[in-house]
Amino acid sequence: MRPFEYTRPARAAEAVAAVTADPGARYLAGGTNLVDHLKLGLTAPTALVDVRDALDDTVRTLADGGTSIGAGVPNSDLAAHPEIRRRYPVLSAALLAGASGQLRNMATTGGNLLQRTRCVYFQDVTTPCNKREPGSGCSALEGHGRDNAVLGASEFCVATHPSDMAVALCALDARVRVLGPDGERTIPVNGFHRLPGATPERDTVLSHGELVTAVELPPPVPGARSTYRKVRERASYAFALVSVAALVQVRDSQFVDARIAFGGLAHAPWRARRAEEVLRGRPVTEESFQVAADAELAEARTGRDNSYKVPLTVNTLASVLRELTEEDR
Repeated sequence: MRPFEYTRPARAAEAVAAVTADPGARYLAGGTNLVDHLKLGLTAPTALVDVRDALDDTVRTLADGGTSIGAGVPNSDLAAHPEIRRRYPVLSAALLAGASGQLRNMATTGGNLLQRTRCVYFQDVTTPCNKREPGSGCSALEGHGRDNAVLGASEFCVATHPSDMAVALCALDARVRVLGPDGERTIPVNGFHRLPGATPERDTVLSHGELVTAVELPPPVPGARSTYRKVRERASYAFALVSVAALVQVRDSQFVDARIAFGGLAHAPWRARRAEEVLRGRPVTEESFQVAADAELAEARTGRDNSYKVPLTVNTLASVLRELTEEDR
């Protein structure tokens, strides 16, 4: 038995105060990730602060035409919400590609953003892992590396981020609202998650005690088309080998705008800025798809087991762009 205190405050400010006061305290929402870690011995908090009663669980339209998603909204409810399906189909598709129906019923918007890597060495307490135990080493560098990152990795960690939802949010330029001991702040989702560097134990830019309270989406881009494509080992309940969230605007068979994010390639959802820049102003052709993919992956670094990820990413991006621009060619 690993004893810990359990509280369930009714307000977000009370939850923040409780966690801030105890360096060993953790937030608990749906528990679909944290409870697994408790069972595996990856974490041993001194206290769990259950925020299910403290978090907003509604979806509402903002004054600027955007959308606010409460951090307590279950993934299944968000995927099925008529406004999300109509205005942000890439987000609905990404959510439905994640986990299983039962897990989506429990998992929350805030918790999904904060889930940790599924690297086999991170989850095995008998092996060295800098993310689990800073300074112990990275077993994945010389071990089983099929799922390792190919972009933004470091000598300290080559793990990948598992969220599908977060990839779609990156392509949508979402913002994360946070409440902490020093008040509220808003963080662009493209910057919310960290690359590993020398401190892979830090997944996000959050400080201890900060609580995700909402995710805000900007108004939909007029005339844009979007989709999410996930390539995985099996048809359901598997994490992405490679995934692509893409949103494009096309006029006169030419890319006006493109917003692309990759999953399965890095320690954080990867916004494909180089590919986007290449596509803007280019004609909608197979050559443009290839040039954009090559530009983004020019600095990819592969190991013994994960070199397949580069051509797989190129082909997946091309397939997504082909689907979104079929009527323009």
